[in-house]
Amino acid sequence: MKKAAGKKAPGKKNAAKNHRWVAKVTTVSTYPEEGLFTKDAATIANHLASKKVSPKGPASGMRMLTYFINRGGKGLSKSRLAELDKAKKLLHEKVVAAREKAS
Repeated sequence: MKKAAGKKAPGKKNAAKNHRWVAKVTTVSTYPEEGLFTKDAATIANHLASKKVSPKGPASGMRMLTYFINRGGKGLSKSRLAELDKAKKLLHEKVVAAREKAS
């Protein structure tokens, strides 16, 4: 049985109607500097773990980094994604150290 031409599969959204909720997200509690996510992994991890950027600790920085990676999605190059994943691992170590220090 052939599909009719021009019909979309059920559940598929039209790209033009695809609204990105992340475009509307704003926050005043975190202040990463502009262009931070284009730097090397160690700089990203150190900056996101600082109290200036993440007043609630490095876990807040981890959430920002994860949010950026998810928001970038397919638009990130493989090398940029690899560098961000490296930063995520470094930041995870800082989160674990902060939790051990707190307990």
